[in-house]
Amino acid sequence: MKRRKFLIMGSILGLSGYGLGKNNTPLQSEPLKSVEKTIRAVQEHLFPEGSKIPSAKSMNATQFLMETIVHSSYDRDIRDFVIEGAKELEIREKGKFVLLSDVQKEQALRAYEETRYGSNWLARIMTLTMEGIFSDPIYGANVKEAGWKALGSYGGLPRPTTRYIEV
Repeated sequence: MKRRKFLIMGSILGLSGYGLGKNNTPLQSEPLKSVEKTIRAVQEHLFPEGSKIPSAKSMNATQFLMETIVHSSYDRDIRDFVIEGAKELEIREKGKFVLLSDVQKEQALRAYEETRYGSNWLARIMTLTMEGIFSDPIYGANVKEAGWKALGSYGGLPRPTTRYIEV
């Protein structure tokens, strides 16, 4: 195969996945919507109101997480892991995690953390939540830069001018 033909074929094959990724809109899909309340409850338990760091609720952390994991550039395996981990937590708690008291939620999350899967899932939720709380406000979280102010630090320069790059 000649170099020119190889480059053309490589470009076409490389772009074929791009077209498939653009049509992926799981935010509107039932699996993600079905776990949103569970994810919100976990985030709000991990970052509650009244601590020195702004709460997940006040920082729009759930909306940030949802918008982040459905972006076409986000790893599909991690997206599936976030969804399946929340479903597993609900199964473990017989569909009632969001209704549990704070003490019961703590017990449930500690028990889930004892499993390798649960520990990894909680670490991912923690990471995504902190990304929201401390991200540039252009991404819809870190409301009024409260996350930065809580740490006495500010985001890097230059600051983004658009929410997400197009891939």
